[in-house]
Amino acid sequence: MTVIEGIVEHGDQRGRLLGFPTANITVSDDEVSDGVWVALVRLGRGRWAAAAVSVGRRRTFYGETGPKLLEAHLLGHNEDLHGQEIRVELQVKLRPQQAFPDVQSLTEQLHHDVQQACDWAASHYPGLVSAASTETSATGPATSNMSYV
Repeated sequence: MTVIEGIVEHGDQRGRLLGFPTANITVSDDEVSDGVWVALVRLGRGRWAAAAVSVGRRRTFYGETGPKLLEAHLLGHNEDLHGQEIRVELQVKLRPQQAFPDVQSLTEQLHHDVQQACDWAASHYPGLVSAASTETSATGPATSNMSYV
């Protein structure tokens, strides 16, 4: 298991605009391999959340030149985490990073990734995922009102 700890930073807010807000941590090139993961995130003092996590350079927007970033979409949580230290424990790699031809294709894949993360978390840690966080719709996941970044 790979563990990343860091302070949540402000990002471009693209995830929020797409309905998938994220808690962002800058990572070094050798710290963790790129990909989309299911993770457990410690929010402090024993509070945990399941998350769909992307690690990479956001190729759809920046190609290979963007800074490497860990972006954690916490399932079923709605709080401001800016400036807080979190611990991200990567559990299962869902797929490699990839560039998408357009934002719609990326958003469709994000729906799929979040559903996979919800399914995995519900089967392994059912107390971390509420029923509402596993529902998705054409306009975005049920968690799209989150505002932590």
